[in-house]
Amino acid sequence: MNRRSGYGSLPVKLLLAAFFIVAVILPLISMFSSIAGTDVKAIFTSARFTTALKNSLLSAGLATLLSVLLATALAWCIVRINIKWKGMWTLLFTLPMLIPSISHGMGLIVLLGSNGVLTNLLGIQGSIYGLSGILVGSVMYSFPVAFLMIVDILRYEDSTPYEAASLLGIPKWRQFTAITLPYLRRPMISVIFATFTLIVTDYGVPITIGGKFATLPVLMYQDVIGLLDFGKGSVIGLVLLAPALIAFVVDLMNKNRGNMSYAIRPFAPNRSKGSSAVAYALCIAASLLVFLPIAAFAILTFVVKYPLNMTFTFNNMLRTLDMGGGQYLLNSVVIGLFVAVIGVVISFATAYLTARMPSKSSRFLHLISITSLAIPGLAMGISYVLFFKGSFLYGTLAILILVNLMHFFASPYLMMYNTLGKLNGNLEAVGATLGIGRMRIIKDVLIPQSRGTLAEMFSYFFVNSMMTISAVSFLSNINTQPISLMINAFEAQMLLECAAFVSLLILAVNLVMKGLIYLYKRKTQKGMEAK
Repeated sequence: MNRRSGYGSLPVKLLLAAFFIVAVILPLISMFSSIAGTDVKAIFTSARFTTALKNSLLSAGLATLLSVLLATALAWCIVRINIKWKGMWTLLFTLPMLIPSISHGMGLIVLLGSNGVLTNLLGIQGSIYGLSGILVGSVMYSFPVAFLMIVDILRYEDSTPYEAASLLGIPKWRQFTAITLPYLRRPMISVIFATFTLIVTDYGVPITIGGKFATLPVLMYQDVIGLLDFGKGSVIGLVLLAPALIAFVVDLMNKNRGNMSYAIRPFAPNRSKGSSAVAYALCIAASLLVFLPIAAFAILTFVVKYPLNMTFTFNNMLRTLDMGGGQYLLNSVVIGLFVAVIGVVISFATAYLTARMPSKSSRFLHLISITSLAIPGLAMGISYVLFFKGSFLYGTLAILILVNLMHFFASPYLMMYNTLGKLNGNLEAVGATLGIGRMRIIKDVLIPQSRGTLAEMFSYFFVNSMMTISAVSFLSNINTQPISLMINAFEAQMLLECAAFVSLLILAVNLVMKGLIYLYKRKTQKGMEAK
């Protein structure tokens, strides 16, 4: 490829870099600056902070261990064992990704609270509030992410070393310790850090079911929303940046080392009846873990007051709509669509410049494009408050669109970066020889070849914008509030029936989006096969 083409795009790269600096770096600097007048030592040495820090590390560490173990077992069942309906199981396991984390905590209250469905049905003793509730809720919320990552890891492992080991008579357990574990070690480090970061920076589950077991994100939320203490909130936000930054660096190092093999031979699924029986049992148990809270939402939505009055009613739906639910749902859909459209365009343009037009400026643009991976939503939200307050954007839907765009930008960008990097690198050079411009190649070759990835990027932006609560908590007002924030408000007022309806609404909208993306990808695939 002609390297001069990379320099010819320098003005565009600088423009995009300036955009990311204004939308990500400067708000972070503003957050750090707000710490100047704060007694940081007093915060770090206070009993409230140290207790919350210990609680966060304990709960996140245990939940990460449980989540990764469960995700690994389920991924192994899907990839390595001969079971039916793998697509259905995968869909069920990823349903928790379509509702806010706060909904998982509320679902556990409905199921296992003092008057919970399962508590009354099975006569369960003890309290779900505290560490145990946070662990269960965090595992439900995070294991789908770890599951998808591990499925991808296992799917691209080469079976050739195992075939050679079997021919040499090496037993299965020895193959696992000598081949599987070394292969999994490096990518699993990224999975563990990503899962830990997701859990330790979340406040949705702890704020609903944590009780007196306070964590750092809950403290940050209380200080900023309840006390308007942005200095103290910024200090906690800085602490929450640490695990995310470590995860970012570890993931970057692992990606830079690349894969050990390019040509792989896929595994033949294990056809042992015993393995299949265990896999089915595990898949059914995990599906129940996922489905029960959703079923609880459905029950609550259509009863007057659980468990006092179980009469069927539509009043909870009507009450939610009367309290602005319709407008807030429209806000969320508008935000999601704008974020998805703008995000796909900017992600594609940035990925094209970094993957197809290499230069030093491309490497800088790539690095700054994935910076948001290291910024928790709460930290990004408070940084936007401090940087944009008083500007024409503050208090509008535009700032919610911008914060969501930046919060979720890195993953879709990396999807397209990897896709474009796999396509023939000489297309532009051949096109230049034939007098075909870059825009023509993008329009007629690159976009058609990456339609599936573009659809997944659109879905990712939209779904996450629909259900996020962290980044938008500090930025919305009564006119711009997204519907996901109604869950917290209803839960605080003990209107669990209305909160359940909102959770179902978000799930329904996201399922519709996922269904439309699936139909589009299937139609596109059939069109390509017909050619």
